[in-house]
Amino acid sequence: MKRIAALILLASLSTSVLALEPFVVSDIRIEGLNRISAGTVFNYLPVNKGDRLTTEEAQQAIRALYNTKFFSDVELERDGDILVIKVVERPSIAKLTIRGNSDIKTDDLKKGLKEIGLSEGETFDRLALDRVQQELIRQYYNRGKYNVSVSPHVTELDRNRVSIDIEIREGKVAKVKEVNIVGNTAFTDKEIEDNFETGTTNFMSWYSKNDQYSQDKLSGDLKKLQSYYMDRGYADFGVDSTQVTIAPDKRAMYIAADVVQGDIYKISGTHLLGQLILPEDTLRKLVFVKDGDLFNRRAIEATSDSIKALLANIGYAFAKVNSVPKLDKQAHTADITWYIQPGPRVYVRRVIFQGNTRTEDDVLRREMRQLEGAWYSQAAIDRSKIRLQQLGYFKTVKIDKQTVPGSDDEVDLTVKVEEQSAGSLTFGVGYSQYSGIILSSSVSQKNFLGTGDQFTIGAERSDYLTSINAGYYNPYLTDNGIGIGYNATFSKADYSSLGSQYASYSNSTKSFSTTLGVPVTDFDRLSGSLGISSTKINTYEGYTPQVLVDYINALGHQTMHTWTGSLSWVHDTRNSYWAPTHGGQLTAGVNVALPGSTVQYWTLNAEANHYWPIGKGFVLYLDGKMGYGDTYGNQKYENTTADYSAANAVGYKAGDRVAFPFWMNFYAGGVTDLRGFQDNTLGPRACAGVATDGSPIKPQANGYCPGSSYTYAQPIGGAFKVLGTAEVYLPLPFLKDINTARVSVFMDVGQAYQNVQSFSTKTLDASAGVSLHWQAPIGPLIISLGFPFRSQPGDSQYEERIQFTFGSQF
Repeated sequence: MKRIAALILLASLSTSVLALEPFVVSDIRIEGLNRISAGTVFNYLPVNKGDRLTTEEAQQAIRALYNTKFFSDVELERDGDILVIKVVERPSIAKLTIRGNSDIKTDDLKKGLKEIGLSEGETFDRLALDRVQQELIRQYYNRGKYNVSVSPHVTELDRNRVSIDIEIREGKVAKVKEVNIVGNTAFTDKEIEDNFETGTTNFMSWYSKNDQYSQDKLSGDLKKLQSYYMDRGYADFGVDSTQVTIAPDKRAMYIAADVVQGDIYKISGTHLLGQLILPEDTLRKLVFVKDGDLFNRRAIEATSDSIKALLANIGYAFAKVNSVPKLDKQAHTADITWYIQPGPRVYVRRVIFQGNTRTEDDVLRREMRQLEGAWYSQAAIDRSKIRLQQLGYFKTVKIDKQTVPGSDDEVDLTVKVEEQSAGSLTFGVGYSQYSGIILSSSVSQKNFLGTGDQFTIGAERSDYLTSINAGYYNPYLTDNGIGIGYNATFSKADYSSLGSQYASYSNSTKSFSTTLGVPVTDFDRLSGSLGISSTKINTYEGYTPQVLVDYINALGHQTMHTWTGSLSWVHDTRNSYWAPTHGGQLTAGVNVALPGSTVQYWTLNAEANHYWPIGKGFVLYLDGKMGYGDTYGNQKYENTTADYSAANAVGYKAGDRVAFPFWMNFYAGGVTDLRGFQDNTLGPRACAGVATDGSPIKPQANGYCPGSSYTYAQPIGGAFKVLGTAEVYLPLPFLKDINTARVSVFMDVGQAYQNVQSFSTKTLDASAGVSLHWQAPIGPLIISLGFPFRSQPGDSQYEERIQFTFGSQF
């Protein structure tokens, strides 16, 4: 009706224009303007001073002004030789309010309305309001809300303004009550609907939203249905029709699809035609179907993709491989031909970087495996993308190719990155029931001034610990990736202030080390380091576990001087630094206290982990760790006093081979270890003090120490440790950016032992729970809720349900 009225109005105006006698316009006067300037009108007006105005030109002028949508009425009059244009301006939108919406955010709605032309400050067009109403209804229909109502209210204000209030009543989501596939006899409904996104309500519907109808989801499900059959031999399968019925109350949906299964086909022949480029025998290795196999569309498409990828790796960036099946409906066979069109072989002319406002181009360029001036290689480009993601500097990395204008054998690559914080700056004041007040500060940067260099400086002060550390690493000392780093630390800890939660002794350590890293392959790196350290240990008679007191006494030294050498290997195939979804790491490292050290020992650390995408956004992560240490050489205990030998009852005797140093022991438990237990509390424990006969007090099965200065035995760690983790990362709808935050469910299993001979699967502790990994602005934050379900006697006092840690991971 509104459009008809507008046409009638325009027709009436045109009629009045027809009565105008042609004349030469000497001047133009505009009446009725308030907000809109005369210059704007003249800009759209197709008539100028000095023009001869005819009826046809007058009609064109009216249409031109109406098309601006600035005016609700336009009239042309003549005052002598002056053209008078009388306009009535449309009102402006002073205020736009949306209420009643919860399923779609207000900001998202307003953004969409602005694109249509409805926003505050714009000219009000009632036709646009009608379009908005229909668009909002359509959006809610896509979300399964078919009883939604959208009621716009327009209130006229002073100064030719209006206020628009859009009231939305979303209603309830229409639930899918039935999905019926008619005509399928080869498979059960459950088999073919297993991967459907659309389904009836079940116990996971609150999360998956599978019972909410969406036309897009249904279209995708029908394609999955077709693929299911065609991957199992039904080459001529088809969906005949689809019916979607909604209940009168618009709360229930009923879906039916009629399918034609067809017959099972077998492969009768395979052919490669076109410009093969490579020997046919080479390409034949990429054909995943053979004569006699069931027709399988997935394998046929995989063949096309593999041949195309192979050609892309040798420069044919725009290769096309089309598969054409020829069906024999009588014999029920399919003859498959792949037509290969390699296109021109292309070079990469330039590599252009975009989005790296902080990171230098050279830092990105040195990670590129696709070089300028070389043949285009998709494998090299994919590897370049992964290497850039592994740096940890970027939230996203995207590499696009563009043909060079005027050339059919050159392309440019554009590497688009979105930078993210690659470090943390923290100042903290905290409190722990074990550590008391904790003051800490640290500056960590993995991409210092955009150079790719890494450094960290940190300090911490609590009731029992004072520590300062500084480190620097340059990963590209040379162009071929040899890196060098330095690290210096000072720490002073007095664990006696923590009671029986940790072994009661104090130590102070000063150390310095330098590290050299050498790349072996794109995935492997060797690192070696040399260092020196000095550690002074003080034990407390009657409070320190007697086994530690006896070790120091037998050794005859309180200050330990150590020269260390280490060698480590890392094999890294992860596809991302912060949030991998596939690939993994293998690491192994040996650290040796070199001859001339107070105690000659070695430690071995090894870890293997991997990520597997398991469908629908879920990622499985498995991890295994092992630590082992021992002494070497013929070092003997130096204490030879008769008093010590008589009192000693734990096996430390003068002349015996020195045991593994307790200050290097492995511990289990903690938010980054065996979750659900306090940090470094699992493993061997010992009582403080000695019995009346001079022998050490032995802990009971529950960890109780009768006659000791502490009620319970204190954790002292061991020379052997194992840890295993199984974790599944969840694709939560409210955490779409996995580079920012991830939630997982986990199970940890592990324990520390006195030595490898003490290992037993019966003594492993285990826990399960939920964990949040968040890349907070101040640094990585990990929060875990763990529930131990298997523990050894005496471990229950170290259980800790909620644990968190934040700060640098590098």
